[in-house]
Amino acid sequence: MALRGRTILCVATLSAVLLAGVLPAAAAPKHLAPVPPATVALMAARNMAPSAPVLLRAYKQESEIEVWKRAADGRFVHLKTFPICRWSGQLGPKTRTGDRQAPEGFYSVAARQLNPNSAYYLSFDVGYPNAYDRAHGGTGSALMVHGTCSSAGCFAMTDRQVGEIYALVRDALAGGQTAFQFQAFPFRMTARALARHRTDRHIAFWRQLKEGSDRFEATGREPLVGVEGGRYVFSPYPDPAVEALAVARRTEEEARIQGLVEGGVEAVRTTYADGGQHPSFTAMLKRVPAFGAAPGGAAAVTSTIGGAAAVTSTIGGAAAVTGTIGGAAAVTGALGSAAAVTSATAYAPTGAPAASPFSAFIVPAGLGEVSRPEALAMAGREVVVIPARRRPAPPIHPIQVAAAFVPLPLIETEPSPFSRLRLAEEPSRLTLAASPEPARPRFLTAKVSALP
Repeated sequence: MALRGRTILCVATLSAVLLAGVLPAAAAPKHLAPVPPATVALMAARNMAPSAPVLLRAYKQESEIEVWKRAADGRFVHLKTFPICRWSGQLGPKTRTGDRQAPEGFYSVAARQLNPNSAYYLSFDVGYPNAYDRAHGGTGSALMVHGTCSSAGCFAMTDRQVGEIYALVRDALAGGQTAFQFQAFPFRMTARALARHRTDRHIAFWRQLKEGSDRFEATGREPLVGVEGGRYVFSPYPDPAVEALAVARRTEEEARIQGLVEGGVEAVRTTYADGGQHPSFTAMLKRVPAFGAAPGGAAAVTSTIGGAAAVTSTIGGAAAVTGTIGGAAAVTGALGSAAAVTSATAYAPTGAPAASPFSAFIVPAGLGEVSRPEALAMAGREVVVIPARRRPAPPIHPIQVAAAFVPLPLIETEPSPFSRLRLAEEPSRLTLAASPEPARPRFLTAKVSALP
């Protein structure tokens, strides 16, 4: 541990030298590359020190990872959002080795979990299984945020993206943060999302995650997470004023969820073929001609990256791709292209080209080597379990009007003609006539006579 600490300090020193311009960034090893100048300027604009603590939040359905940093006032402030290139499995927690599930929950990442020598460019272990996972018998390990856009239970980014994320967390850990919190959610934990997924088998677990999410969003403070009785629990914040904000937010959100359910919002179940990716990558992978390949007939892309064996995949087009990818596989499949490509180079921050059979799709985005035939993910599908219903109209309450009794003047009139006839005993005729003058009220005159 002491050696690791000295290593992190050395990394911080070298990063500072690079930022100062003493050495070119391209000359640094990839794990020592500095934070991009644009991001440094963004931190300065938001009153954040480069060495300030960080906190990361991942959302599967939206396929995004957010980086938050603590500002000078002690609150965590959103810094940047990175689109996830690939995650695997379904919404819901990871429970066992080989289920291809990306984890969900609250995790802690220390300096020892950073891997500068990753086979997936750069990576860090999110810390699965944590105390909650172990309490539920969870098995598995090495669940990462890494490059290469290839996932088997991990959050896979592009090489360029993971290089920047790695630099941000590295500098925070070097600046004194013991470990940073990694929050992983199935989706953004809004009241509407919870109400719509209320029939899902994971809803009790997700409600626990929402409590932690609400506490963070209400206060800007890292939630104080524990596990008791197989459940996530959250300790009160030491500052009563901060805790009051968290409690108020929880009360408001619970009321919103109840109101949405009572209002008839639909209930859904979201399913995936095998995970997902941010729509920007889906669109990019479908735009083969956009990278300068000449349209025409189907052609072959051949690349060798230091291995020899075969994997077959179809990504929806008519071009053949064959190549060795550094293990025991060659890739052959339809990639939706009518372009002739004979060579391609993927983005590599160190200046060293990284060839890939998928490079025709990824220049200049820098997905890195795709070691599995999973670059293109199918979009998630929502299955309606309970259809939406209209909220019944509120009952109309009668208007209460106070009655006022006004005495009317007595008017002397002749007795009614009806009083002089025995109508029930003798046949009679009633004749009604209206006033012929339109400008005057139309009084009726009545004449009752006995029938002959």
